[in-house]
Amino acid sequence: MNPRILIIGPPGAGKGTQSANIAEAFDVEHVTTGDALRANKDMDISDMDLEYDTPGEYMDRGDLVPDAVVDAMVEEALSGLDGFVLDGYPRNDDQAEALQDMTELDVVLFLSVPTEELVDRLTGRRVCDDCGTNFHVEFNQPEESGVCDECGGELIQRDDDNEESVRNRLEVYREDTEPVLERYEDHAGYVEIDGDQSLDDVWADIEDAVESNA
Repeated sequence: MNPRILIIGPPGAGKGTQSANIAEAFDVEHVTTGDALRANKDMDISDMDLEYDTPGEYMDRGDLVPDAVVDAMVEEALSGLDGFVLDGYPRNDDQAEALQDMTELDVVLFLSVPTEELVDRLTGRRVCDDCGTNFHVEFNQPEESGVCDECGGELIQRDDDNEESVRNRLEVYREDTEPVLERYEDHAGYVEIDGDQSLDDVWADIEDAVESNA
């Protein structure tokens, strides 16, 4: 079984953690928008008649990469894969429409978590400045305070993990991405997962949902 899975949910819902579990348990690729962008940053998009000729030029300038470019890179990342878990895309209804033309999905998982819990998770997150491993001041503390268990690097709070930025990101999600859920609610493999449980309980529900629908 090589299921094609979409995992969707707000920032801080645990999509990355659970996607890694899915990828390992079901032997599929974990495809994220960020990875697709980085892997294809030198892709020739001159035929799209946009401001820049490669995605990397947008990224280097800190500009938002246009939907058409993101769509093309996700399509490239998915091409040739027997199974995958797609994380971080689509972010809006136009991207969801593009995804519909790219592939058929077996399972759509929506991780539902209350807003205040998301704020607590994101403002308490600490990231290794060297290897990028995530920790949390309450839920996932390192063995030594401020030091990464994986590589010994310094743990920092990302600039966008302060409360004001977090609430703004959640509002953007509500406006742009939450409406996408309506497109999937009638999908035969759509399952809402209670993301406000322990990691093990969330994973148990996800594993059951994939096995039941793929």
